[in-house]
Amino acid sequence: MDLIQNIALAAGLAWASGIRLYAALFLTGMLARFGAIDVPESLHLLTHAAVLAASGTMFVAEFFADKIPGFDTLWDALHTFIRIPAGAVLAAGSIGSMDPAYMVAAAIVGGMIASTSHATKASGRALINTSPEPLSNWGASLAEDVITPAGLAIAFKFPLLFLALLVVFLIIAIILIRTLAKAVGNLLARLRPSGASTR
Repeated sequence: MDLIQNIALAAGLAWASGIRLYAALFLTGMLARFGAIDVPESLHLLTHAAVLAASGTMFVAEFFADKIPGFDTLWDALHTFIRIPAGAVLAAGSIGSMDPAYMVAAAIVGGMIASTSHATKASGRALINTSPEPLSNWGASLAEDVITPAGLAIAFKFPLLFLALLVVFLIIAIILIRTLAKAVGNLLARLRPSGASTR
């Protein structure tokens, strides 16, 4: 793998980890196991049968958990402590046997990318869950089911295109996170008891 491919793989796995961690692990492991993609030696662990069984099981569990309004927000909250560190580790592993300093740098940037994609997903879904009907929740979840493997496929096959799209995503995500945070704040303010007053 050349440097651009390594960087795109690192960024792609970090980005996907923030949205669908187990899908990223399982799909990458399966594709690498059957020779469809090339990954660094440090990521060959993902192709092990035990790892594939675990990531595949959690992939299926997350697919259904993410379709339950309300529970998906709890799932996202719990996975804040899993997706972001996993994104950092996967990004570092994608750099392979390069200078350890590059692996640390990849982990730092990967953690930032994973946290941005996770925050965008989690805050968006929390806002969607304020709607009583489940269709918007299911639609958002199914969109994530499609976007994650599609994004990984672009990262694997068209690294420069993925990196360009990632820059656009990060800019839009930062704007959305600020907007969603303000919307959630306004919602909480409306839900506060009207008799409550500050002293």
